[in-house]
Amino acid sequence: MQNDILKEIQEALLSMDIEKTLLLTKRALEQGLNPIKIIEDGLSNGIRKLGNMYENGEAFLPELVMGAEIMKRAVEIIKPELEKRKEERKKLGKVMLATVEGDIHDIGKNLVALMLWINGFEIIDLGVDVPAKEIIEKIKELKPDVLGLSALLTTTLLEQKRVIEELERTGLRKNVKVIVGGAPVTEEWAKKIGADGYAPDAVKAVGKVRELLRLWGFISNYQ
Repeated sequence: MQNDILKEIQEALLSMDIEKTLLLTKRALEQGLNPIKIIEDGLSNGIRKLGNMYENGEAFLPELVMGAEIMKRAVEIIKPELEKRKEERKKLGKVMLATVEGDIHDIGKNLVALMLWINGFEIIDLGVDVPAKEIIEKIKELKPDVLGLSALLTTTLLEQKRVIEELERTGLRKNVKVIVGGAPVTEEWAKKIGADGYAPDAVKAVGKVRELLRLWGFISNYQ
């Protein structure tokens, strides 16, 4: 019975049926399903399948964005129950995200944040137009394992480089892995500025973060 409704939630999300997804999410809670199970085995499985379809060319970016928005709204329904039960998902690592100074684009960053959260990472989202100095201060304070820097404008690419230089200058570089992304960003640019990795989209960002933390030995039982 439980597996049936979780499968229905997956299928509704894959079909981009927001009303049905939200209705089934409410119904699953009413039936007493564990809220973590609804997220992990229902919604997350659905968005992961959508991500795989995107990777294979069977779905497109607007569909991935729509699926992420549906997931976000469904999770909002679940959050009060999570808080009531004081339940938390197991965290694989802490990832800090920011769109660099001078750039106010956030769709890509927000999608990366959601995909990482779905896959079990704790997310610290600093928002958009974030100065290097503020990023450094937040790293000192919150100690993330990975820093993701987004730049959607060619004019703001140098801000990614500036943040990495500040990490070096303050002695923090050895404490955090850095990945970069955004429309004008390339693998070559990432190597040139000393980033640890590059992700062209949200799905690949998850794989890159996993890869970096596995190589770092952060979690020995990474899947």
